[in-house]
Amino acid sequence: MGAQGLIAVGVPPQPLWLLYIKIAIVVLSLIVLALGAYSLSIDGLGYYYGGGAGGMDIFVAIWSFIVYGGSAALEIWAPAHFYRIAALIGQILSVIFWLSAWAWSASSASVWLGAWYRYTSLGGALAGCAAMGAVVWILAIVHLVFFIRASVVETTPSGQAELGQVKAEVPPQQYQQPYPAQQPYPAQQQYPAQQPYPQQQPYPTQ
Repeated sequence: MGAQGLIAVGVPPQPLWLLYIKIAIVVLSLIVLALGAYSLSIDGLGYYYGGGAGGMDIFVAIWSFIVYGGSAALEIWAPAHFYRIAALIGQILSVIFWLSAWAWSASSASVWLGAWYRYTSLGGALAGCAAMGAVVWILAIVHLVFFIRASVVETTPSGQAELGQVKAEVPPQQYQQPYPAQQPYPAQQQYPAQQPYPQQQPYPTQ
């Protein structure tokens, strides 16, 4: 199907373990959400660092709930309404967002854990966000690669395309079946040669 598979409607034929990756991303995003909220609760009104990294972690976690949780729900309960182009855009943005989030959290955690005014609680929460975010980032890349591969190499039609009209398929012409070859007539049996009639004896003279 090629690139047309990326704009089609319907779930591509993908392995089951991609669904488990979605579930893992959602679960880890929930942990990142909790750690990000904890870092914001420690910071209070943003007196220390303004809540930048923690706020970014919360945003990316909610984004992952929508992208991967929504995709899993559509694949299971409404596959006919699964728009691949929307899922593709959401997953690409997720990879970018998670890279920014865990890198920002790691940088902030190194500041709070390495300075002389060490703030262990805040630095530990941000370090946890960075570690979990890096794992989610790797899982998101793996999911994106195999999702694109499943959509591109698909060989069966999956419904209408999202953009443009689907070209109607012309049914193949029905060719008339050729007549079966006639069987040759069986060879006639050779009749045995007739025996010659015996010669008649001449009548005796009177």
